[in-house]
Amino acid sequence: MTRTLMIGLCLLALAACETIEGAGQDLSKAGNAIAQESREVQSGM
Repeated sequence: MTRTLMIGLCLLALAACETIEGAGQDLSKAGNAIAQESREVQSGM
C-alpha cells in the first residue's frame, strides 16, 4: 500500500513539473512577443 502511494505521488510530482515547465515556456513566448512588439513601436517613433 505504501509503495503504491509513493509511486502515485512520484507520478503526480512529475506531471506537475511538466505542467509548470509548459507554463514557463508559454510565459516566455508571451514575453518575447511583447518585447518584439515594443521594439517595433520604438523603431517607428
